[in-house]
Amino acid sequence: MKNLKKQVTKTILKGEEKLDLLTFQLKNKLKLNRPLQIVTYRSYGTPNRLYVKGRVLVDKGIRHSEENDTTWENLLNMYRRFETDEVPNARVQLCLQDELYEITTDAEGYFVMNLEPKQALQLDDIWHDIEVNLVEAPMQLEEGITETAHVLVPPPDAEYGIISDIDDTIVRTGATNLLEMGRTVLLNNAHSRIPFHGVSQFYRSLQLGRNGKRNNPFFYVSSSPWNNYDLLYHFLELNEIPQGPLLLRDFGIDEKKFLKSDHMSHKYKEIENLLITYPSLNFILVGDSGQQDAAIYREVVKNHPGRIIAIYIRDVNIAERTKAVQTISDELKQEGEVEMVLVKNTAAAAAHAADCGYIFTEEVEEVEKEARLDEEGDAEGLI
Repeated sequence: MKNLKKQVTKTILKGEEKLDLLTFQLKNKLKLNRPLQIVTYRSYGTPNRLYVKGRVLVDKGIRHSEENDTTWENLLNMYRRFETDEVPNARVQLCLQDELYEITTDAEGYFVMNLEPKQALQLDDIWHDIEVNLVEAPMQLEEGITETAHVLVPPPDAEYGIISDIDDTIVRTGATNLLEMGRTVLLNNAHSRIPFHGVSQFYRSLQLGRNGKRNNPFFYVSSSPWNNYDLLYHFLELNEIPQGPLLLRDFGIDEKKFLKSDHMSHKYKEIENLLITYPSLNFILVGDSGQQDAAIYREVVKNHPGRIIAIYIRDVNIAERTKAVQTISDELKQEGEVEMVLVKNTAAAAAHAADCGYIFTEEVEEVEKEARLDEEGDAEGLI
C-alpha cells in the first residue's frame, strides 16, 4: 500500500511538472512571460559565509498596499501572489567583493546560494548588500533586471538573538480558526492587518537589549508561504517592528511536500540552522499557544541545552492548548532547563524580560504605554 501511494504520488508530480512546462512554453510563444523580476528574500550569514535566496518570476505588478485599498484590491493582490509564473533554468549572477557567482533557478524559479567572501566581512553594519543580476532566461530578456539581496550578519557584541513566530504572535491572524484565518489573509493587507498591543515596542526593547547598541538580531520563522513575503515584510516595516530575515515555507510541488503540511519540522529545521550558524549566540524564542510552538521550542531546548535563555508564548485563549503549553512549561521548569512563560499580553512578557535583565526596566512602561495607545486605536476604529 505504501509503495502504491508513493508511485501514485510520483505519477501526479510528474504530470504536474509536464503541465507546468507546457504552460510555460505556451506563454513564451504568446509572449506573455513579460516582464521578468528578481525577488530576493532577506537572509543571514556570518563574516565568512552568506546564505542568499531568491526567485525569478514574471512580474504581476503587485504593489505595496495603501490604507484606502478596497477589499477587492486586497483579494486581487493575494491572487497575484499565489498565481505565480515561475521562470526555471534562468541564470542569475551575484556580485560580492567584486567576485561574480552564478546559479541556475530550479523548476519553481528559486535559487539558493552559499557565498564565501574572499575576505571576511567588515561588520560596520548589521546588514550587507549583494547585487543580483538576471543574465540569461529561456525567453527574450530585457536589459537591466537587477535586485539587491540583504543579508544579516550579527555583530560579535550582540547580547542574544530573538527568534519569533509571526501569525498570532505578532499579528492577529486567527490561525486556530480556518475561516477566520482565511478571511484575514485573503481580504486584508499590510495596513489593515493588526499587530498585538505593544508588540512593536517590546521587540524594539529586545533589539536594544542592555548594551544600548540596538544590535540584537531578529529572525522570523513562519509557516506562511514565500508568496506572502512582500506582505509580511511591509507589515513589519509599517509597524516599526525590527527587520530580520523571514524564513518562510515553500509550498511548491515536490515529493517531500506533496499533500503534506509539516509545520513542526519546518520551524524546527530553521531554528536548528540558526543555532548551528551562530554557536556562540544564545536566543530568546517567542511564539503562541495556537499551534505547536511550545512543543517545537521544547525540542530545541532539549537538543541544544543552555542555548535558549527565555521562551515567551502568547496565550490565544483556547483552554486545551493553554493546558498543553502549561504542561510543557512545568516540564522544562522541573528539568531546570529554561523558563517558558505563558503570557496574556505583551506587557507581561516585557516585565519578565526586565526582571531577567534582558531589557531595561524603563522599557516596560514604554511597552505598557504603546499597548494603551493600541487599545485606544482599536476602540476608535483607527487600526
